[in-house]
This record gives sequence, C-alpha cells and structure tokens, in this order.
Amino acid sequence: MQSLVNSGLISLGNNFFLIPFSFIDSFFFRSGIGDQTTLRADRRANRSRNIRGPHSALTDFLASNNISAAQIRDDYDRRVSEAARQANGETTAAAAEDQDSEFEPEPEPESPEDKVKKRKRQQTIERIKKTKEFARRKARKTGEPDDDDDWIANQIADDKARPAPGQLENCEICGKRFTVTSYSKAGPEGGLLCADCSKKQVKGDGKKAPAKKRVSGPSRRQNKTKLLDGETPHGAQSLLEMCIKKVAESIDDVEEFGDLPPPVMHRLSQILSKRRAVTPRILNLFLRRNHRELNIYDCAQLQTDDYHRILALMPDLIKLNLRFVTPMKDNIFDYMVENNKSIRDLHLRAPNLVTDDCWRRFFIKMGPRLQSLKLWDLDAAFDNKTAEVMCENCTGLERLKLQHIVKIGDETLTAISSLKALKHLSLWFSQDTKPEPLLKIISSVGPNLRTLSLQEFKNADDTLLQSIHDHCRSLTKLRFTNNDLCTDQALTSLFRDWSNPPLTYVDFYALRDVDMSNPAGPPEPIGLASNGFIALMEHSGSKIQSLSIASCRHISRDAFETVFDENKRYPHLKNFDISFTGPVDDYIAQCIVRCCPALTKLVAFGCFNIRDLKVNMGVAVIGTVSEPTFKGIAQAETM
Repeated sequence: MQSLVNSGLISLGNNFFLIPFSFIDSFFFRSGIGDQTTLRADRRANRSRNIRGPHSALTDFLASNNISAAQIRDDYDRRVSEAARQANGETTAAAAEDQDSEFEPEPEPESPEDKVKKRKRQQTIERIKKTKEFARRKARKTGEPDDDDDWIANQIADDKARPAPGQLENCEICGKRFTVTSYSKAGPEGGLLCADCSKKQVKGDGKKAPAKKRVSGPSRRQNKTKLLDGETPHGAQSLLEMCIKKVAESIDDVEEFGDLPPPVMHRLSQILSKRRAVTPRILNLFLRRNHRELNIYDCAQLQTDDYHRILALMPDLIKLNLRFVTPMKDNIFDYMVENNKSIRDLHLRAPNLVTDDCWRRFFIKMGPRLQSLKLWDLDAAFDNKTAEVMCENCTGLERLKLQHIVKIGDETLTAISSLKALKHLSLWFSQDTKPEPLLKIISSVGPNLRTLSLQEFKNADDTLLQSIHDHCRSLTKLRFTNNDLCTDQALTSLFRDWSNPPLTYVDFYALRDVDMSNPAGPPEPIGLASNGFIALMEHSGSKIQSLSIASCRHISRDAFETVFDENKRYPHLKNFDISFTGPVDDYIAQCIVRCCPALTKLVAFGCFNIRDLKVNMGVAVIGTVSEPTFKGIAQAETM
C-alpha cells in the first residue's frame, strides 16, 4: 500500500505505469533543472509573470498524453489520506469502494420526472407482491439463487410492460415499425427487435448469428431424385453427361447447338422437358433440317404456330415424338399429310383437339407408310370406328401402343387382331373388355410378337396365359398387371416347358387376390404365388434383366429362399422391384444382393422388415425404412 501511495500513474500509449515520485524528482534534479525547491519557486514566478520557457522531453510527453502533474499530486495526497484513515481503523471495504470510485464521474442528480417514474415503479412492485402470480413464482423460485422478492416482482413488471402480440412497436435498433409476435426478441436495452434485427442477434449480445455450415456435395433431395431415376449417388458421372447438364443449366444463354449429334440432343430434350423449360425459343434450338428425328417430352408451353414450324423446318422427319400436345388441331394433321410424307413413327400424347374425321383422313393417307404408332390420353376423340380405319390402312404397323383412350373397347381389340405385322403390342384400356378378343389377338399375332404388354385387363383369366404359352415363341418382354383372376397354377404352367426363350423383362405387378378380409388368400393361390415365382426364375433367371413382382403378396418366404439360394446366380438382373412383399426382410434382401451381382436398382416400398441392408457400391435402394450401408464404407454423409 505504501508503494502505491508514493507512486504516480504514467500513460505510455494504451499502457499505464506506476512511477515512484522519488524517481520523478531525481529525474528533474539530474537533468540540470535544479532541486525541487528551486523548481517550484521558478514555476510560481513564471506563472505570476506569465512567462513560458522551454520544455523538457518528459514535460512534452506528459502534456501530449493529457497527464497533469497537479492531478498526480492530488491523487498522491488522496492516497496518503486514505492510508492514514486505514491506519486509524477504517474498514477495508470503505477504502476499496472509494478507491474504485476515484475514476468514476459524479452521479447526475435525478430529475423530477425520474423521481416520479421511480416512485410509480416502486408502487407497481408493491402491488405485484400482493398478487397470486407473484406467490406462484415465489413458490417455484424458493431455494434458488434468484428467489429475491424484488427481482421476481421486477420480472413480472417487465413481462406486463411488454407489448402483446399483434400490437405495433418500434424496433429498438433500427426504429422500424413492426408487428409484435410471441417470437419477438428483446434488445440490449429492454426494447423489442424487428425480424431483421432479431436475426442479427444471438441471445441479445448483438453479434451476428454464425452462418450454418453446408456439407459439400449434393443434398438429400437431389440424392433421392437420382435414386428414383435409377442413378446412384456415388461415383463420378461421365464427362458427356456432365457437359450435357451444364448446357441445360445455361440454356437461356445458348443461341445455337452447333453440330451436336442426335443422341446428345435427345438427352438435352429429356432434361429440359423434365424441368418444363421447353419454350418456343428453346424449340428453335432443336429444329434441324438434316435431322430425321425429334423428341420433345413436354410441349405444354408450345402453341399451334410452333407445330407448324416443326413440320415446315423439318420436312424429312421420320420419327416425331411429342408429348402433351393439347393445342394440336386438325389443320396441323392436314399440313402433316401434305408436307411430311416421310413420317414412319408417330408418338403423340394428349392430342385431344383432333377430331375423329381428321384421324380417319390421316390414317387413310399416311397409314400405309406408318411402322410405329403410340397414342396416350385421348378422351374427346378416337373411337372404335377410327381404330378400325387405322387397322384397315396401317397394315405395315410393327409397333402399336394405345393407352388411356376412353372410347375404344372390344371392337378395337378385334380389329387389332388383323395386324399381322405386329411385333410390339402395348394395350391399356379404360373400358372393361371381354377375354375373347384378347385370345383372338394372341392366336393371330402372337407368333411374331417380341414384346407384349397388357395392363389392367381385369377380366382376363387362365385361358389367356394358356394362349400365350401355346402361341408366343419369340417374346423377350412380358407385362401383365393388375389382375385378380389368373391363378398361380396357370402362371406356373405358362413357364413350365415353354418353348419361348428366356425373357429379359418381366412385370407382374399386382397379380394377387384383393380380398382384404382374407390376407392369406384362397386355398388355391390367386396371382403370382410361390410356385409361379419359382417357375419364372427357373425359366428366365439366366437372362432376365428387369423384374417386378410388386404387390404379389402370396409369395412365401420359403419360395424366396429357394429362388435366392446361396448356390444360384442371376448374372443379368439389374432392376428388381419387390415392393409390398411381406416376407422380405434383411436376410432375404441380403440373399437377393448376393445372387444378383449386376444389380443396380432395388425397389422395396412397404418392406418394413428391411432395416439393416448392406449393398455394394453403385446399388440404388429405394423405399426402405432405413438407409442401406455400403460394404466397407459407413454411409453417413449423403444418403
């Protein structure tokens, strides 16, 4: 304490130093200025005569840092007096309080307004202490460090003073007028903050909230989209695919495609159609006179004039594939008949404004040249009479697909049986049909068929499967879905001793009994059951590439274990859909992965017993409860 009393405070930049007064006096004496008595006498004489002489370096330094020798002396005298009081028995707490307050400014006197506010605040506090709310909070705070009555009452008063949600208030920081909500934050001085200022605060300290760190790589949503498209989230894409996607992202800046080959332009059309980005300007990029094929999968933003431009700028078209062509009308077809006589493949979706008369004129003039015709989603036109005109004139059709055409039925099926050149047939009618026309088609054109797709023919029975077994000898693709009449015995007979080569594509979606009150099904299984599944894999397992048995719920666990035994392999199976097949669990799924080395896509919606599946890199697993893990790699970052 004595060393502090006999010292002076010197400031050097941002640092403060305690210098003994004896050192200061010695400095003045040794610098040649004189002893202390002479120095003080000279200063008094100079002040009286208002004479200013030269200054030493220390004097200039003290003046430049706003250090007053008088203040140092007064501080010294005060410390001496404080030390004397302490020696006389005054408490240390009082001395410390005076010492801390030596640099604090004098408190300003309270104004009359402040006194009134303080008195009202105290009255409010006293009233709050008599309320039930105060008693409840007091009971909850009993025994805690903050159970002081005044503190609790002040907290209740602050809560009541806060504006209620829905009221208007000015932001404490920016002054902006905003509506108070239950989520409005308090500012540093007790006011409320608007939404923008609240985002910049972290627990009221005024600091900007740190930005969330984004994990590098694609998002979860992008990964799920890739999975549904059959792409795996791991591994690098090909350079060509990356370049195509980069062009699609900057399509608004592209003025010309240049000499891109047709396969690349087809892929660009798929990407842009999926993004619904095909506009009249984008369409111009695809119109090439030297190209013989055009595929646009989303024409929703095109108008009638755009279809005229397609036919006028590409007169040598051979294949025209347009989807969602609602604005297409009769005059477009009439122009096609007169100016585009080289079209062989015509694929149209939803041309609902084309009339039956126009369709018939088109088939009469263009029918003999057509080799492929695919029509979807027609409800205003194209009736059975039009279909008969089509079959009479399109005698060279090799590929025919008619799906969701409302006005056709049994008469159309009978007419299709006359198309002897058919190799690919796909039918999905909206009307219920009889089994006999289908049997006529199979017996008539079945020997030449390469692919056969029959969807939602709910009246077809076992005789259809027997007819396929007897007449079809060249099938590579078979789709037969949504039927609850064909039995497992008939499906087993279809594949037993069938002279048809192994199938590469099989889709037996929802071949099952639909009586929900009897989940196990009738005594004789309906649809694809255990025996039919075993017979299918014995016949086509060596060549099959895509298989769907979704919703075939009568296949037993023993059948799965027999088909996917550890000694069996299906080297070409890439896509497998086992959705809503109850017996499939982790063990069965692991057997499937083991027996299918080429597997790239496994769809397992509704298979709730698959919870810990390990697959090879490059396998897309869709629909499981928990994400699969990759063998040798913990899947923690992307899936």
